[in-house]
Formats: sequence, structure tokens, C-alpha cells
Amino acid sequence: MFDRNVPFNDLANLPPPELIIDNEILIKWGLASRNLAELNKNILRMPNPSMLINTIGLREAKTSTAIENIFTTDDELYRAISSQLREEHASPSAKEVLRYREALWGGYQLIKEEDRLTEGVILQVFQKTKNSTQGFRPPQSLTVIRRGNSELRPGEVIYTPPRGEQIIKDKIKNLLDFLYLHPEIDPLLKMAIAHYQFEAIHPFTDGNGRTGRILNLLYLVDQGLLSQPVLYLSRHILENKADYYLLLAGVTQRAAWKPWLLFMMEAVERTAKQTNQMIDDIMDQKEATLQTAKSKISWYSSEFNDLLFSQPYIKQDRIKEVLNIKSRTTLAKYANELKHQGIISSFYEKKEAYYINNDLVRILAET
Repeated sequence: MFDRNVPFNDLANLPPPELIIDNEILIKWGLASRNLAELNKNILRMPNPSMLINTIGLREAKTSTAIENIFTTDDELYRAISSQLREEHASPSAKEVLRYREALWGGYQLIKEEDRLTEGVILQVFQKTKNSTQGFRPPQSLTVIRRGNSELRPGEVIYTPPRGEQIIKDKIKNLLDFLYLHPEIDPLLKMAIAHYQFEAIHPFTDGNGRTGRILNLLYLVDQGLLSQPVLYLSRHILENKADYYLLLAGVTQRAAWKPWLLFMMEAVERTAKQTNQMIDDIMDQKEATLQTAKSKISWYSSEFNDLLFSQPYIKQDRIKEVLNIKSRTTLAKYANELKHQGIISSFYEKKEAYYINNDLVRILAET
């Protein structure tokens, strides 16, 4: 029997013995699968899909950390990703977001190398997310989940995860075995089931939510459902945060798998549509900017257009590099042409210029 004050070492192995996939779940799964396939088709038509890591990937990183009540501004993030030096001097909150982005991208590279999720991939994703060398929770760690300060009865224990080094390792092994040894369950449903299980195992002292949400995307990539880890899944979770935690608790306390699976399929369906629309908006704007700029600016090129849409803020050094400009006078002349046509705006910080793609900023702000 579940007791919130006792380590939940009786957490059932996967697949869940109570799991029933009925028609209602299958209908939602079908809609989610169809929209995810449309999103992946859209990603594959892009000439440079990796550009999404500093646009949609950054939105996912910011939103996922906001779920953990870690907040930063778009402006601070856009400044930070414009140079390595800015990242090093970013605020603690911005660094959390940037580490999430790096963990997502690093995990993507690992998945391509390993060809599957492994315990090592999980550990490396966590360590990048938290900038830590820690491993799984040690047995002496008395980790509990408490109600937040804004909730009724703040500080009250609501869940105590499994405790014991070998117990955690065994449950992670079972989770990974489930993902790859049960072909009778569709990968999209497996992702939802495994996400609950990972959060219930709670294998780390901190960073479990962010690590788990990255693993969702990596598994979809691993299974060929996404070619890039850019599904904006955290948006739905943040917008429905209370339901997210309530439904997780429902599985723990009552084995209520159906509401949880319906929630996650709805999350995939909606965010696939939203991410798809965001890609369409970015690509349409990118093409419109290219055509307008080329008709009015003699030196404007597709390569430079790619740079402008790779991230919202661009530092002058990157522009000089792409355009092979040595002279500051020439750079200022080119920048003034771009500003005159409304393609960019700029601001200065400590005598250093930042160039802003206002249309890209607008599209990202609308999501």
C-alpha cells in the first residue's frame, strides 16, 4: 500500500500490470502520431534543421526550466547565446536554461552514437543539465517531494521516491528494458509510460524533471519519430502544470494510467501542431526576408540570411566572419543598409554591437 512518507520501493516494474489501452487512448494516440509525423516531415524539409536548436530548442529549454520555477527573460537568453563569453557571465537562471539546451543537444549526439538510450546517456544528460559529476542518489540521501510554498499545506510530504543504490539501478534497468523489449506497445505510448516511471524513480537528488523531459525527446528521436529533438513538449506541461502533477500522483496512488496517457497524447498532439506552425512561420519569414533583401541590397546572400535566422541576436564578429569583412567602416555601412530596410535593429553594450532579427524574435515570442 502506498504511503507518501515511506520510500516507494514497491514501485511496480514495467510494463504496468494494470495497463489497459482502450479505444479512447488509441484515438488520442492516432492523433498524436499523425501530428508528430507531420512535424517530422516539416523538419526534414529544412535545409539546415540544426538551426532549430537556438530557436525552438531554446524555447523548450526555457519552458522546461520554468516548470521548476526557474525564470529568465528572452532578452537575457538571446544575449547569452550570442557568444561563449556572454554565456559564461549569464545569470544563474539563464545558465540553468543554457545547460538544458546543451544537455538536449549533447544527448542528441549521444543517441546518434549509442543508437539507444542507456544508463550512461541518462547520467550524462543529468550531469550536463546540472553541471555536476554526481551519479544516482546515494542511499543516505533522504529525498522527499513536498508541496510548494504557494500550495495548501506548504512543505507537506507528498511522495518519497524509492531509496537504495541497487534499487534505483534495478528500476532504471527495468525502464530501459521496457523501452526496447516490448514491441507490442507503441513507442509513443512507451514514452509516456516511461516518463511517469522515471519521475517516480526520481533517481537524482535534483534535476529529475528536466532530465526526464529531455529523455522524452531523445527517445522519440531514437525511435525515428523525430529527426531533431525540437518538439516543444514543455509548453503543454507548463500550461497545465497542476494537472501534470495531479495525474502523476494518480498513477502512483491509484494506478490511474488512462488519464495520464490521455494527457500525454494530448500534449504531443498539441505541441506537435504548435511546433509545426512555428517552423512554418520561421521558414516563411526567412524566405520573405531573403527575397526582399536580395531585391534591395546587392551583397545580400542566402548564407547571410541563414545566419540571421540561426538565432535572434547576432554579434558583429559573426557578421564580419560570414561576410568576410575586415573594416569596421564597411561593417557599419552594411549594417545601416540592413537597418534602413527594416531587416535588423541593433543595440550596443560596452561598445559592442548586437544585431537583432526582429521578425524571428516576434515569432518566438508568439509561442
